[in-house]
Amino acid sequence: MACLILKPDREKSLLRQHPWLFAGAIERFEGRARPGDTVDILACDGRWLARGAYSPESQIRVRAWTFDEHEPVDHAFFKRRIAASLARRQALPELVGQQGLRLIHAESDGLPGVVADRYGDTVVLQLTSVGADKWRAAIAEYLHQATGCARVYERSDAGVRAMEGLPAATGWLHGAAPGSLDAPLVIEEYGVRMQVDIFAGHKTGFYLDQRDNRRRLAQLARDRRVLNCFCYSGGFSLQALAGGAREVVSIDSSAPALAMFEHNLALNPQLPHERSASREADVFTALRELHQAGERFDLVVLDPPKFAPSAKHAERAARAYKDINLAALRLLSPGGLLMTYSCSGGIGLELFQSIVAGAARDAGRSARIVERLFGAADHPVDLTFPEGEYLKGLLVLVD
Repeated sequence: MACLILKPDREKSLLRQHPWLFAGAIERFEGRARPGDTVDILACDGRWLARGAYSPESQIRVRAWTFDEHEPVDHAFFKRRIAASLARRQALPELVGQQGLRLIHAESDGLPGVVADRYGDTVVLQLTSVGADKWRAAIAEYLHQATGCARVYERSDAGVRAMEGLPAATGWLHGAAPGSLDAPLVIEEYGVRMQVDIFAGHKTGFYLDQRDNRRRLAQLARDRRVLNCFCYSGGFSLQALAGGAREVVSIDSSAPALAMFEHNLALNPQLPHERSASREADVFTALRELHQAGERFDLVVLDPPKFAPSAKHAERAARAYKDINLAALRLLSPGGLLMTYSCSGGIGLELFQSIVAGAARDAGRSARIVERLFGAADHPVDLTFPEGEYLKGLLVLVD
């Protein structure tokens, strides 16, 4: 097996079992390895540190599979890791019976570059690293076996694959017989039905990480006028209606997303459709127009797309987050609530709180955090990998 030998004093992160090794930490390479091959990582004094997948195209040169020198990376390894990941979900009562569920959460489940989501009887697999890509067939097979689901579909079309020198890859890996998914794929989440587009929808088809936060919104929405910005397929809007909101206004710049929202609304005849209004518009512009028109809301949800994919984009993203939160705060009635999120890995929780605080100051509003909001329990964060905590949110009470 090929080996990477580190420069002096560059082993500290691996000793803490952080799974990423950056190119700048490597002194030399011994042996030969192709992209995705398993290599050993040694300290400059020859101590064995970790074993991982080699990625010559990426600045993250190795993603560690294991920190156990005696654990080979073979088919049995992936079978064990997948079984352990599923067992973690089964141990949490709130996840049992969920029709939409993240089964594997990449590094935080010990499988860097591997994401797997289950929607009913279909598993959607996303592979974002060259190491994970190399083991595609084994991972798909063991997911199929372990879940008992009828189908496994690959959605490896995330832009980060290009950084690994990988093209996009999509298609059926199991259950690809004609007509295997002719009918729309619909899941139910806390009493609300929603269609999932695994072929062209965001991420693997849906935002499972916001499941608990959507339920929290339902608990807060009664008799409130709610504004849901960047509504996508309407998960927050539907839960607000289910929670008894007086009115729900949903805004998104995407006509297909709003069409999906209207379709999802139609899937739920028990909801008060007459209390729902949707608007296709740029959210930044729409918020300014609503303010100029004198509109006021009791609860505003801001769940924007990723403004900062990495730390180098943080400064520009901070301005966008401040602008959007400032506009939202101006629309809130006294006693109103702002439910605001960032899914940008380059924006940490402390910085995000500072951004929202600055927006409140500029808006002339006195505001207090009443809750901190994070991803659902099927999106765990390994204690050695804080980068896995990409989703952060604040529930802010405004005077």
